[in-house]
Amino acid sequence: MGREVVPPVIIDSHGSLHVAAEDVSKLLRGIGGHWLHLVEHGRRGLDEDTVATLTIELAKLADRIDVACIAHQTTTTAP
Repeated sequence: MGREVVPPVIIDSHGSLHVAAEDVSKLLRGIGGHWLHLVEHGRRGLDEDTVATLTIELAKLADRIDVACIAHQTTTTAP
């Protein structure tokens, strides 16, 4: 824990920032996993039920991002 991870960011010609969806879904899952780790190791002030609920929601969001990317890849590479 405590390791800083910086996903690669691409800046387009309009100055907009872009991050790979894979990195975003990995980050969301990592946040939830870190929260669970804190609860499992007795971090005070964290409600187990709330952490569990938030972790599940982050995982669902990550899943939706992954599914959208798979759907996009499938439609753009289909013959």
